[in-house]
Amino acid sequence: MTYSNKVNKKQQDYSCFSKIDGRHPFKNAVPNGFVDYSVTTRRGGKVFYFNFDLAKEIGLIPKNHQHSLDKNLCKAILDTFSLEIINEYDIIHKTPIPKKEIRPYKYMATRYLQSQHPGRTGLTSGDGRGIWNGFYKGKNAIWDISSCGTGATKLSPATAIENKFFKTGDDSVSYGCGRADLLDGVSAAIMSEIFHHNKILTERTLAIIAFNKGTSINVRAYKNLLRPAHFFHYMKQGNYEELKGAIDYYINRQVESGDWPAIKNPIKKYQDMLERVNINFARVAAQFESKYIFCWLDWDGDNILVDGGIIDYGSLRQFGLYHREYRYDDVNRMSTTIAEQKHKAKYIVQTFAQITDFLITKKKKNIKAFSKHKIMKAFDQVFERTKDASVLYKMGFDETLQQKLLNKKSVLKDIRTFRRLFAYFEEAKSKKGLYEIEDGITWDAIFCMRDIMRELPKFYLGNNRMMEPEDFIEILRSNYATKADIALSRNRKSKIIHFQKIYWKLVKKAAILSGKSPKKVLTYMAGRSALINRYERVTGDSIIGVTEKMVRSRKSVNSKGLHDMFVEFVEEQILCPEYFERSGGSHKRLRNKKTKKILNTMLRIVKDYREGI
Repeated sequence: MTYSNKVNKKQQDYSCFSKIDGRHPFKNAVPNGFVDYSVTTRRGGKVFYFNFDLAKEIGLIPKNHQHSLDKNLCKAILDTFSLEIINEYDIIHKTPIPKKEIRPYKYMATRYLQSQHPGRTGLTSGDGRGIWNGFYKGKNAIWDISSCGTGATKLSPATAIENKFFKTGDDSVSYGCGRADLLDGVSAAIMSEIFHHNKILTERTLAIIAFNKGTSINVRAYKNLLRPAHFFHYMKQGNYEELKGAIDYYINRQVESGDWPAIKNPIKKYQDMLERVNINFARVAAQFESKYIFCWLDWDGDNILVDGGIIDYGSLRQFGLYHREYRYDDVNRMSTTIAEQKHKAKYIVQTFAQITDFLITKKKKNIKAFSKHKIMKAFDQVFERTKDASVLYKMGFDETLQQKLLNKKSVLKDIRTFRRLFAYFEEAKSKKGLYEIEDGITWDAIFCMRDIMRELPKFYLGNNRMMEPEDFIEILRSNYATKADIALSRNRKSKIIHFQKIYWKLVKKAAILSGKSPKKVLTYMAGRSALINRYERVTGDSIIGVTEKMVRSRKSVNSKGLHDMFVEFVEEQILCPEYFERSGGSHKRLRNKKTKKILNTMLRIVKDYREGI
């Protein structure tokens, strides 16, 4: 990478970075919740990516900072984040490390539950190749900052399975080597920014430092990086004191950040936590299902944050269609399907009900005792309402109209009917059946609901009639569908007609509630649904090619060109009309012919794989 030639007239002050030095309040709250490591400087790294918008939001750089890397900023990033732990292998083998290279404070690798570990109680599992850099208290929020790829810790699966410590960078092990992959880091950075701007809770990448042989240190930030798994291992162990310390720390942190109210009564405090966790997970489970996001939620809660935010992009995918039978093969086990995520999210809430009861009564009850807890019913209610709102959103209704429609009991019946019809087409599968793919198994979906939702309002505005079933199915069909898959049976024709009747019924109800004509409502819906249901939508398959193209381009594109290309690609994938209403429209940044050509290639990849996994 080459640095930008632009130099700020006034020397920028990057002293804020020095506050991120390994110290973190979690250490005092949960003394046994982590393993502390001394760290040293890792040489040879170059800043591949820096998230200027996020850095401004955190408060690390001023609001008026140019979106370009100069040598001073790169130095601040490298000095703060280009680190490697001095692990157990180094100590045993007396790895020579200059004392002046060792940082004054230790950095923690946190303990949390991981079901793939042989112990299954969280005593030996947690951050296997990462550390928490610390936290940063800005003007408006407190941020946790962690890094992946900083060395092999004793909490990795490899150490637990083979009962030995590994040298960082040992190529004989994969996850146990302690390194992170540059392609994975860039892919996560792109997807997390897309998700963030599309109103999906997620950690975000602050910086990526690239090294030789395709390795990297990937720095991520979020307002609270604790996962359910940070609590679940104490629940399994029946460790009341440590569990209480971790939960109290989390609640106090949310209160200090202004996200939760301060509640003095401990019983009400824990019950309030349970209700909030329930709402978060019910909403996110519905959101993942509606947006075709495969996140592999599982009972141990190690790849999701406590508020339902995404933390691990290693196995995360965004599908182009509702490929509901896809399962990821993780060697020793197969993943959940996208439809099963709801049940996993619900089980996480059930575990929080168990935790809440344990904290209040100091008696550990079996998890099965909470299967009919009242919070389970509340989960279903939030899940269903979120799914209702989601289908209205896909139609093109804004949030105000969504709520007006949802709050009318007479309309709710029509919304549920429309959802059932929507699901009939969405869940239709190819006659080809289940088959193996490179990373698991799948069963192809045959209809693209985005296409019909995008085209219907435009059709109705130009035609005073219902769309013919033959035209409807032709728009709806995906590239996976054969002639046999899309055959128009009497039942399917009936479903197509019913789908359109209920669609129109909801449009007319919205017109009455908004005081506008059906045509004006439909015109507004057409503009929104064209963006929400955009033809080109990034998928797990496409992000691989996009990332490879971007990483290769660093040899010929300077840092500012790379950053602008990154930002413009992300903006092309923002399918949230409200984002552009706030920002005043799309902002084209690329003027250089070479970067434009690279970006266009990336967008073609997205188009080619738009229906994939």
